[in-house]
Amino acid sequence: MQFSLKRAHLSAASCIIGLVLFASCSEETSTPAPTPTPSLYDRVGGITMVSDPSNPATMIEKGRLTLRSVVDSSILVIAADPKMAKYFPVLFAELGAGNTTGLSRLSKNFTDFMCLATGSKTYTYSGLDMKAAHDPAKNSRIPMKITAADFDAFVGNIGVGLAKNGVTAANNAQLVNDLVALLNTTKADIVQQ
Repeated sequence: MQFSLKRAHLSAASCIIGLVLFASCSEETSTPAPTPTPSLYDRVGGITMVSDPSNPATMIEKGRLTLRSVVDSSILVIAADPKMAKYFPVLFAELGAGNTTGLSRLSKNFTDFMCLATGSKTYTYSGLDMKAAHDPAKNSRIPMKITAADFDAFVGNIGVGLAKNGVTAANNAQLVNDLVALLNTTKADIVQQ
């Protein structure tokens, strides 16, 4: 009896050790998934819904509101830049006649493009691709091909638009650099001269 009791203890101990070893071998060791880097869209406000200052009864994603504000400020800066005005005679003629349809479409298309380009999953861009949009042969609203110098001036004007909305290299250098880098990805398509 003593022999079988010892054998039972050894057998039980072996089972316990076996279970511990099996459990430790079968457990997967995993490292926690890295936190995804927020998109530019997330960094400018993302999908948080806020009241639209242009229409307080309407809610808008904060990311879109931020980008629309920058776009609209930038359009005004670009329009006031004598070097850039030569690209907008159709728009200026419409505005002079009291027609804001072209301006509204430009704002919407540029905002849609920026939302999509910065990582929004909510909005789409349905305007012309960048090459066609800036080719006078395909877009009658633009009278001439854009030069590299004028593209660089445009990016500088967007920087002024960012600053008018409180985003500067001094207070958010990484965001400004990332947005400028994003704009520069379009340079090869936009500069056609």
